Amino acid sequence: MVAKMPNILNDIKLDFKDVLLRPKRSTLKSRADVCLDRQITFKNSKQTYDGVPIIASNMDTIGTFEMARTLAKHGLFTTIHKYYSIEDWKTFAASNPECLKFVAASSGTGQGDFERLSQILNEIPEVTVACLDVANGYSQVFVDYVRKVRQAFPNHTIIAGNVVTGEMVEELILSGADIVKVGIGPGSVCTTRKKAGVGYPQLSAVLECADAAHGLGGHIISDGGCTCPGDVAKAFGAGADFVMVGGMLAGHDQCGGDTVERDGKKFKLFYGMSSATAMQKYSGGVAEYRASEGKTVEVPYRGDVEATVLDILGGLRSACTYVGAAKVKELTKRATFVRVSQQANEFYGSSTN
Repeated sequence: MVAKMPNILNDIKLDFKDVLLRPKRSTLKSRADVCLDRQITFKNSKQTYDGVPIIASNMDTIGTFEMARTLAKHGLFTTIHKYYSIEDWKTFAASNPECLKFVAASSGTGQGDFERLSQILNEIPEVTVACLDVANGYSQVFVDYVRKVRQAFPNHTIIAGNVVTGEMVEELILSGADIVKVGIGPGSVCTTRKKAGVGYPQLSAVLECADAAHGLGGHIISDGGCTCPGDVAKAFGAGADFVMVGGMLAGHDQCGGDTVERDGKKFKLFYGMSSATAMQKYSGGVAEYRASEGKTVEVPYRGDVEATVLDILGGLRSACTYVGAAKVKELTKRATFVRVSQQANEFYGSSTN
């Protein structure tokens, strides 16, 4: 009797570093002619987003109120991490009302998470977006939680994830999510691919999940794997409606995390939310039934985040001019990807890390 072999998908799957955007004839005269704003109306909430579709991650070192203040000036969005108290939220809302349309309140799936999220959304009605965030969006518990939040907040926009396959994107949208976060393992401080052997090359995940979401009138966020502005452009080219960044914003004044000094140089701690550092901080340590799936790194101190934001936006405008896209929304239609050789892949990778 022949033993059944494991299922193997033989189709080639690609990460951002495996491709480049091919230039195309353009009628644009200047990068200044490119419009990066998008106006997006969501399937379930019927709310409309109007801004630059780049999002700061809800990691506690990135998704801070300080980060939101700076990013909102440029029309960028911030998913605020879930460890602020309701009092912190009220203070922020009172002093920064203009930022509230550019922030989301984050939540896990526990009862305490739901109660805290409900309090924020009920007491600060200007916050109309909830980010439901777990490492494994394939759990039935998570799907049920998305349905619970949708039932409780029918007019709020719901971000849910993370997943990497089209069928699960469809499941989450049909369960009430407006935007699905796509990405398992690509983040710079995520070690899920090493610890669990689970993941999906990010460019292919975005291509496939965008197709599934758009077929239902939903939207996706490409979450993780961007190490430079060119990767952000590739994510949009692959069909992402939003791009979430974490490591690219690390090390700045607006970030959380301790600042350390060594040999006369300053560094800021940056870590994954499934790292031992994060679990020690919020749960008293790594539970014995699980392993840490994130790492802690020291990022060179980079000052104010303003310069980095302008660099990302400038790179995105440049990509648009190279492919002839007058708007960031047009990148998907104008993008043609060119696979690079292994040698070019290694060179490109080494030059952006």
